Amino acid sequence: MKKASIITLGCKVNQYESAAVRSAFETAGISVTPLVREADIIVINTCTVTGKAGAESRRTVRKAAKINENAPIIITGCHAQLEAERLKQLDIASPERICIISNDRKDDLVTHVLTASGQPHDLFNKTISDAKKITRLPVNRFGSRTRAYLKVQDGCTNFCSYCIVPYTRGRNRSLPKKEAVEQALRFREAGHREIVITGIHVGTYGNDLKEQTNIVDLLVTLCRSTPDINYRLSSIEPVEISHDLLTIMSEIDNLMPHLHIPLQSGDNDILKRMNRRYSREQFSSIIADCRSLLPDAAIGIDVLTGFPGETDRQFNNTTALLSEIDCTYLHVFPYSKRPGTVAADMKNQVDKQTKQKRVDQLRTLGNEKKIHFYRQHLTTSRPVLIEKEKDRQGNLKGFTDNYIPVIVTGDDTVQNSMVTARLATLENTIVRATITAVL
Repeated sequence: MKKASIITLGCKVNQYESAAVRSAFETAGISVTPLVREADIIVINTCTVTGKAGAESRRTVRKAAKINENAPIIITGCHAQLEAERLKQLDIASPERICIISNDRKDDLVTHVLTASGQPHDLFNKTISDAKKITRLPVNRFGSRTRAYLKVQDGCTNFCSYCIVPYTRGRNRSLPKKEAVEQALRFREAGHREIVITGIHVGTYGNDLKEQTNIVDLLVTLCRSTPDINYRLSSIEPVEISHDLLTIMSEIDNLMPHLHIPLQSGDNDILKRMNRRYSREQFSSIIADCRSLLPDAAIGIDVLTGFPGETDRQFNNTTALLSEIDCTYLHVFPYSKRPGTVAADMKNQVDKQTKQKRVDQLRTLGNEKKIHFYRQHLTTSRPVLIEKEKDRQGNLKGFTDNYIPVIVTGDDTVQNSMVTARLATLENTIVRATITAVL
């Protein structure tokens, strides 16, 4: 039996798409191995969100080619979309075995590779902005995980000045609601207990479809169609957090009270130069609305520091805003110059040392926010989904509905199950909980 090896870099969308490629290989009778040296086919799903991510994608190709000098190397994902020619010219053994598959042709990848006589040729659409429909990528199972990702949307047309993604993913495209439900049912059949709804710009869901729908309608439909599955929403833009979204999150038991929201900067001048579509005042008001309707929700914030021209005063505006708002945790990123974006050509690029100092400061603040949130919930009882896999010490682990990671004591029979647990103690950032009921 032939074997394929799939290497995935980057975001949740890439992880979903790689799971679809895996499912297609397995359906065709090809086993999937983590060992590149054993593979007859190597697939590398690349990322290019930053210059560093692009470099890591190229290193991954070179490393795989060195480990396995014979197998065809199928390169797809955002770095392949943006830098196809550069990848074709990499200095590897037998470079002619590289095949590039564009993002909008991933649904054809497995069939194309398996039906090729000899080395498969490229399947590449350079003008991905012409793609009008989402690529259908059904997944049979999401590995052995408790939690699965469900991609319901692709593409973005916001064109933030630091972001290359609109050039690699094309315009907004949505998965019809019926097909999203069918995929959720496949995940339930495979034993997954939680589904994370994801996309490149998930808040635009439904804008391109003939049927009248949106992200709120989709979430309600999914939650009702599979009431025994928990649903969690991935990152959503602040201006797309509607009263309706907050209301259903407060009312539907299997829709987890968890929002992940990109701020990027707390300075209005920087936000304008980033081409973000809100002010610091609007963002603060949105978070207050979230907290009003969802007092116990996890609210995570993305923040990017070291954007070109960011002064100490502007950085301090960001830290001041983040200190004021009632959020749970921060995902902090240093700005990374990405050739091909507007920001890459901006003057006054911030030096590496200053960026790192600001990152460290924000991460310290984020850690303080997280610990405060955990402490607030000590002695309370929350629904917890126990993971299939234990931690490195052999302890049962899980996440509360509001995304607090917990270590629990209990019998192995509760793995991949919903329980109620009392949050008992906090040691550094580790919350220990006691199971009080199996749901």
